[in-house]
Amino acid sequence: MSTDRRPLAVLASSTFAFTICFAIWMMFAVLGIPIKAKLGLNETEFGLLVATPVLSGALVRVPLGIWTDRFGGRIVFFTLMMACALPIWLIGYATEYWHFLVLGLFVGLAGGSFSVGTPYVARWFGKERRGFAMGVFGAGNSGSALTKFVAPAIIAAAGWQALPKVYAVAMIVTALLFWFGSYSDPSHKAPSGESVAQQMRVLKDPRVWRYCQYYSVVFGGYVGLALWMTKYYVGEYGFDLKLAALLAACFSLPGGVLRALGGWISDKYGAYKVTWAVMWVCWVCFFILSYPQTTMSVKTVGGAMDLHLGLGPVLFTCLLFVVGVAMAIGKASVFRFIADDFSDNIGAVSGVVGLAGGLGGFILPIMFGAIVDLTGIRSSSFMLLYGTVCVSLIWMHFSFKPQAKPAVPAAVPAAAKPTARKAA
Repeated sequence: MSTDRRPLAVLASSTFAFTICFAIWMMFAVLGIPIKAKLGLNETEFGLLVATPVLSGALVRVPLGIWTDRFGGRIVFFTLMMACALPIWLIGYATEYWHFLVLGLFVGLAGGSFSVGTPYVARWFGKERRGFAMGVFGAGNSGSALTKFVAPAIIAAAGWQALPKVYAVAMIVTALLFWFGSYSDPSHKAPSGESVAQQMRVLKDPRVWRYCQYYSVVFGGYVGLALWMTKYYVGEYGFDLKLAALLAACFSLPGGVLRALGGWISDKYGAYKVTWAVMWVCWVCFFILSYPQTTMSVKTVGGAMDLHLGLGPVLFTCLLFVVGVAMAIGKASVFRFIADDFSDNIGAVSGVVGLAGGLGGFILPIMFGAIVDLTGIRSSSFMLLYGTVCVSLIWMHFSFKPQAKPAVPAAVPAAAKPTARKAA
């Protein structure tokens, strides 16, 4: 039995670092609400504000994944965290809308840490434990819930300008803890003679695009909702910032923490079955969540009867919790696909797939705001997500269907052999 404790140390330090990075990446989900009030932003402008960090975090994932393969995850992760500290601090001094957008692009680099940590952690574990290890690391998505617990208290106590400064200090401390708690292994680096173009040849593989599509739903949808739900509770149910953020955490927390469970389930039952089940659960929940608050008058023999149909905050939160659990499991199952099919090039592939998920998380909040401005119906955001899951289920069905066909003709000659012998 191996006594090497380095894999567990790498997993623990990387998961903690990713949790803090994700909390900072998602901070505009709470910080954006007082900024919206201060600047008088409409829904679309608010959507762009909260989504801007997601854009840069998505775009940087591909190069970060490649650099991780080439230089090693430890140095890339540490450098990334230190580079983000100053832009985070400067947000506390921003006064104009464009200031927040520009600084948000730099803060968004913290979101690229996923494409560093995933291959860095995966290479420390054997194939039989890789899914679980990647799931534990991915549980750092719970940083979104951490922001919803911590940020409202900091804003209430010291004003919104204090939050970026606290987060900047937290990022520096986290970077130092990660550096002294992690290790490097030269054998985990990609061959030095392999060019970027050679690593990116994986884009010709249709499986990569398939996994991009899955991840844009389970991760992109998670990020979009994590950014949008605090404001949704404030607008739809009239809750204050603290209560709205707390209830929004009922989605964000299981959506992050239970990713480790998703890794274990994927190891046991296979990535395809788990991902397929996740899509169906999301399909049902989004169908119910899409129903808007409706008031109607029905004529009866005794006169008019007024009816109100709509989800109360309790049922709404329960359904959102189920969606969070499903997406957590789905995020892990998609990366189990990658670990199985691209074990020699995890960094580049995880970067591409992470980019697709991040772009989904960038586009969705903007579309949420635009649709609300256009229709005036807040639940239209769930209508949009319902449509994307429908497309995903259809695509997934036809993507895997051809793989089952070649096995049928192969069974015919085997069955025909006894008949031929009998005839002879």
